[in-house]
Amino acid sequence: MGFKIRNRSSSLYPKKVHRSELRLFLGKIYFQWKRYLRWLCEKNTFATHQIHSEHLEDEFPISVFTHHSPIYRKLKDVPMYLQENKKVNLSIAINKLNGIVLAPGEVFSFWYLVGKPTKRKGYLPGMQLKNGGFVERTGGGLCQMANLIYWMTLHTPLTVKERWRHSFDIFPDSNRTLPFGSGATLSYNYIDLQIQNTTKQPFVLHLWINNDELYGEWKTDLEIPFAYNVYESYHAFHAEPWGGYTRRNTIRRKVVSKETNDLIEDQLVTENIAWMMYEPLLESKGTKGSISC
Repeated sequence: MGFKIRNRSSSLYPKKVHRSELRLFLGKIYFQWKRYLRWLCEKNTFATHQIHSEHLEDEFPISVFTHHSPIYRKLKDVPMYLQENKKVNLSIAINKLNGIVLAPGEVFSFWYLVGKPTKRKGYLPGMQLKNGGFVERTGGGLCQMANLIYWMTLHTPLTVKERWRHSFDIFPDSNRTLPFGSGATLSYNYIDLQIQNTTKQPFVLHLWINNDELYGEWKTDLEIPFAYNVYESYHAFHAEPWGGYTRRNTIRRKVVSKETNDLIEDQLVTENIAWMMYEPLLESKGTKGSISC
């Protein structure tokens, strides 16, 4: 993967905004209750039907896309017990999400299904990114599951209705296998991952943990006539006029006919911008990849 560093004189990209803890707290309360109201109005559109794992293969024999990611990573200044806790948190969330059937017209909402991650439900303190750093929060680490689901969805005909990106790039790359910015961040309940089924056939989400790896799969009952190639068309570091650097990239996907191998469409997926918390091209020693939570 190649990188460029570009100077920018434009003021179109805003300065970093540092808000008080009180303003952040009140803003969070406002947006959470706003989301509760939306849930009340849209509850009939959300997917809630869940089937048992033993019936997945019989009812949904077609695997559309599968992916997996390691639960444990060596990250500078991040205690390993937070990653042990993350595995517990992921296991609890899997019980709510595995086997969810997304029927035509329905919407998958991560938080509507998982609910608020609390100690009472068994969730443990895990790592959560905040304002360019990380903090310990109950339920931390669930973003890894959102990353997995989002990446898999990009390889299906399902539509991403809501996805949020990170505003900060905290860890330097090492052994990155997916494009930068190809994940999705979460914060209960107003920063959500939502996926809508705009097709005419049902899909089911299959999630599991094996050998310290988080696995996911979208399955369906009929063959999909298209293949999806997700790729990065642009990637660079930008020196900003306010000081510091931002990391920017563009992710696109090619829709290809399986029958003829013809290119049907080359779609824009997303454009990412994140403030960098380290110097560009910094050599990473002992840091494995970058994570979202």
